[in-house]
Amino acid sequence: MLNDRSSTVSLLETRRSGRPAEMTGPGPSPDEMERILTIAARTPDHGKLFPWRFVSVADEQRRALADVLLQALEQDNRTATAAHREKEVNFAHYAGQLVVLISAPVPNHKIPVWEQELSCGAAGMNLLLAAHALGYVGGWLTGWRSYSEVVRSAFCAPGERIAGFLFIGRPGRELEERPRAPLATVWRPWTPRIP
Repeated sequence: MLNDRSSTVSLLETRRSGRPAEMTGPGPSPDEMERILTIAARTPDHGKLFPWRFVSVADEQRRALADVLLQALEQDNRTATAAHREKEVNFAHYAGQLVVLISAPVPNHKIPVWEQELSCGAAGMNLLLAAHALGYVGGWLTGWRSYSEVVRSAFCAPGERIAGFLFIGRPGRELEERPRAPLATVWRPWTPRIP
């Protein structure tokens, strides 16, 4: 059991995001994707509301995704150049598997929307950890696409939002460790304050 715990800790200590633009294929197989998504769904969820959705975009749907992104770009940026359009086509065709994470909070529920949104973020993190555990690299992107009404309407039901585009593939180069916050800047012991 100690060895299993040690490997779990090692997995958590070594997970890094990969840049989707640099990923290579192939991504996870259909069976691996089902396993990754099953693990992702095992997330803290106060109230058992499942306030998130996973939408997979198949390889043969990438052209349709590019069309949606180009339409959104035209609406959101009237001065978009050919380079901007090329960037969207490239984004739609990044290697590996693509899962669009949807925040789908249940309105007017005793569980606050904030807690439901936290659950969605935890589902995304579980997805990245599961991909890493199976030997893949994941990259979670947001940007203007996540907030575009055109893109949102292509993926979401009313009241839902895009939490991110998660690409899962193989690293195209050695992953570099990025700077992490020194623990002293993000942790402190509690000092009780009595009013």
